[in-house]
Amino acid sequence: MIQPEIEKHLRNDAFAQWLGATIETIEPGYSRVSLVVSESMLNFHRMTHGGLVFALGDIAFGAASNSHGQTALALNVAINFVRATGVGDHLVAEAKEVQQGGTIALYDIVVSERNSGQLVAKSQATVYRKRQSFV
Repeated sequence: MIQPEIEKHLRNDAFAQWLGATIETIEPGYSRVSLVVSESMLNFHRMTHGGLVFALGDIAFGAASNSHGQTALALNVAINFVRATGVGDHLVAEAKEVQQGGTIALYDIVVSERNSGQLVAKSQATVYRKRQSFV
């Protein structure tokens, strides 16, 4: 369980709110975020824009990596898109800490479609964690 002031800080994500994303769960080294795809989130092929899928995973990554209360900044994110989605699909991104060593930590991020359970994208990301607390 994370400290209430850390959770409050992480849930106050203006970009997530603007997208209509819901931060469902935040635990130490873990986060789950979801949203339902709308018309305005489609690309010119009428599929969910890849930037939206990336952003959803990034929101989960940000919450998971900052859940320890130290400022964590992305160093690298690599993503593989494996399935297209569209309007009405309920996307869920889960970020999990897989390795923490000093100031560097590694995360796996999976984006899936909630109703079908199908994998949409998978990422691996690295953060630099400052020694200072943000709350």
